[in-house]
Amino acid sequence: MVEALVAAAATVASAGVVCLMAAARVVKQYERGVVFRLGRVRSSVRGPGFTLILPFVDRLRKVNMQIVTMPVPAQDGITRDNVTVRVDAVIYFKVVDASEAIVQVEDYRFAVSQMAQTSLRSIIGKSDLDDLLSNREKLNQGLELMIDSPAMGWGVQIDRVEIKDVSLPETMKRSMARQAEADRERRARVINADAELQASKKLAEAAGVMSDQPAALQLRLLQTVVAVAAEKNSTLVLPFPVELLRFLERAQQPAPQPPLSPSDSGSAQSGTGQD
Repeated sequence: MVEALVAAAATVASAGVVCLMAAARVVKQYERGVVFRLGRVRSSVRGPGFTLILPFVDRLRKVNMQIVTMPVPAQDGITRDNVTVRVDAVIYFKVVDASEAIVQVEDYRFAVSQMAQTSLRSIIGKSDLDDLLSNREKLNQGLELMIDSPAMGWGVQIDRVEIKDVSLPETMKRSMARQAEADRERRARVINADAELQASKKLAEAAGVMSDQPAALQLRLLQTVVAVAAEKNSTLVLPFPVELLRFLERAQQPAPQPPLSPSDSGSAQSGTGQD
């Protein structure tokens, strides 16, 4: 009799241990547990730590509450200005309502991924190429709003959306390179023309000064000769200025005699008469 009672107690204890092990669950800090009892979701969501459920009656679904980083596959599209591009992005989201994420949508990750791809193609079609290349912050905000609107009904919150890369055809890249090169050449020509204008004004001022002082032109000529003579691999042909010839001609002419006074003329005549 005693042995039968001991055996029954051991059986009950073993069954209790098995039931306890079947009912025991551990929810991690970054998770939340959604309990389904006979197919119906319980209103209370199990927090992190140790929890118990009814074996064979309850079913616990754990939901990760961490921020999920999901790459959006590259999408081909045509921009508003008829340029074919290939754009890829990355999306950051997290679950804010574990019950809604399990009940309202079959697979919230797949749903968010598909919504992100559709929204990205829509953004490409509504934007110009210049906006995709230089105004990405505004496009990121618009893309975030487009994805966040339906995701809120799934218990998912979109944290951030970033456009990673914009791939252009090779022909478009060459066209943009030629455009940038032409723009740089235009600026270079404008700068050269401005420099020529300033130089012409200074040369005009210098010519005015040299016209007043002819010797300044000779000095400038000699300075040019000195500068050219520094290069020993060239032959220098020095023009002989006409002004220098005129100066030498004036130097060779005899000096004019001063006119004689009346007294000198009378002395000269008296001396002639005595002879």
